[in-house]
Amino acid sequence: MTATYIAIDIGASSGRLMMGCLEDEKIKLEEVHRFKNTLYFEQEYHWDIHRLSQEILIGLEKVKKMGILNCFVGIDTWGVDYCLVDDQGQLIQNPICYRDERTKEAMDVVAKQMSLQAIYQKTGIQLQPFNTLFQLFVEDQKLLAKTDKILLIPDYLGFFFTGEAVLERTNASTTQLINQKTQELDPELLALTGTNLNQWGRLVDAGTILGELTTEKFSAFDLPKATFITVASHDTASAVIGTPGKGQDWAYISSGTWSLVGTEECQPIATNESQQQNYTNELGGYQTIRFLKNIMGMWLIQEVARNYDDQFSFAQLGEMAKTEIGFQTFIDVNASEFLKPNNMVEALQDYCQRTNQKVPATPGQLARCIYDNLALYYGKEIQQLQRQIGRDLTTIQIVGGGSNAELLNQLTADVTGLTIKAGPTEATAIGNIVVQMMTTKALINLVEARDLIANSFEISTYLPELNRAEIVSNYQDFLQEGNLVK
Repeated sequence: MTATYIAIDIGASSGRLMMGCLEDEKIKLEEVHRFKNTLYFEQEYHWDIHRLSQEILIGLEKVKKMGILNCFVGIDTWGVDYCLVDDQGQLIQNPICYRDERTKEAMDVVAKQMSLQAIYQKTGIQLQPFNTLFQLFVEDQKLLAKTDKILLIPDYLGFFFTGEAVLERTNASTTQLINQKTQELDPELLALTGTNLNQWGRLVDAGTILGELTTEKFSAFDLPKATFITVASHDTASAVIGTPGKGQDWAYISSGTWSLVGTEECQPIATNESQQQNYTNELGGYQTIRFLKNIMGMWLIQEVARNYDDQFSFAQLGEMAKTEIGFQTFIDVNASEFLKPNNMVEALQDYCQRTNQKVPATPGQLARCIYDNLALYYGKEIQQLQRQIGRDLTTIQIVGGGSNAELLNQLTADVTGLTIKAGPTEATAIGNIVVQMMTTKALINLVEARDLIANSFEISTYLPELNRAEIVSNYQDFLQEGNLVK
C-alpha cells in the first residue's frame, strides 16, 4: 500500500495540513485542513501556540476520517522564534513574535559586548535584530532561569506531539547561535544570551525520525497512528528542497510573506562583502548551504489588501496593476517602516511623499508600485548574488504563493534578463513531503526528488520581453542618492 505523508506547514499568516502520496509516478497533493495564524498583544506580540496545536489535531482527525489509519508527519514553520518550556514539559509563556519591537535596540547593545562582524564571521548569518540571539539577549532572565528547554517553533510542536525534544539544523541556523565551522551551538554566543547548552535539544539533521504521536495524550481526538519525521523544519529550507532546480546556474526566489533570493551552495560564503550586503548562510537539507538575502516580499501586498478590508484578491490587485503605467515610483522595499506599519497604504504613500515622488493613490497604483520595486530589488540582488558566488546564472526558480503573481514574474524576467520558472506554488509542503519520502526510502535522493517534482507540478516559463536597463539605472541612482527613508 502507498504510504501517506502529511506536511504541517505553518507560516506567519496561515497554516495547513497537506496530504501527499506517490501515484502513477507523480506526487499527488491534497489540502486537508487550513487555518489562520494571527498575533495577539499582551505587553508583547505573541503567537497562540496552543491554538496552533489544536488546529493540527483537528487536521489529523480529518486525516483519520478520510480513512487514513497510518501516516508520516513532518512540521515546518518560520524561523527564529522559540518556546520556553519548564522541567515539567509545560510551556512557560506563549512565544513572542519576531516582529515585536523588544529587540529594536538589541543589536547596538550586543555590539558593545561582541562586535557584529565577529558574530557574522562565527555564524555567517545575516544580522537582523529579530534573530534568536538578539531575542534571547533581551529575554526576561527570570523566565530563562525557569527554562529547562528552549525549543524553536516546529521543534516545540514536535515535542508537544511526541515528547521528543530536538533542535533541527536548518531552523537552528536561523538563530545566529550555530558556529558555521563546527555546525554546533557556539558556547561564546550562548553565554552572550544567558543560556546554556543543556537548555537546548540535541541537534539533528533533516530526515531524522522523531517519534510516534502520543495518541493517549489527546484522547478527545480520533487520531491516526502517526510517525513524526523531523524534516527541514525551516519553511524556506523545505521550499528550496521543493524547488526543481538542476545544475549550478539557477537561483531561487522563495516568494511568500518574505522573499528569499539565493542559491544552493556547498560551502558558506562569509566575506566582508557578504556581510556588508547582509547575505546569510543558512543550513539547507542534505549538506547544503542556503546563501540568500531576505527581502520584504508579499507582506507588502498582503497588508495593502488587508488595509482595503480584503475587498480585492491578490489576483485582482495584479490585474489592476497591469493597467497602470510602470516604474512611476521607487521605494526601498526593505525599509524599516514597512516591517510592521499601522497602515501599509499610508506607509507607502508617506514614503513617496517624503522622497518627492508621485504618490500612488489607488489600489492598482499601490500594487504596481510594490511589484515594480520588488522586481527591481530582485534584479539588484541577483547581480550581487552572481558576483559573490563567482558564476553566472541563467534561470530563476520562483516558488511559493508569490509564484502566482504573473505581472511580478514577467517584470522579474525583464529586469534581470534571466528566464523565470514559476512554480510550484506549494514548494514548502512539497519539500516537507519529499524529505519524508527520502527518509522512508520511497525516494533515493534529492536529485530524484526534484526530477519527480518537475514532472508532478505545472511550471510556467517567463522570458525577458523588454530592455529595462534605463529604468534599472534610474532606480540605482535613486538608491545611491540617499533617497532611502530611515
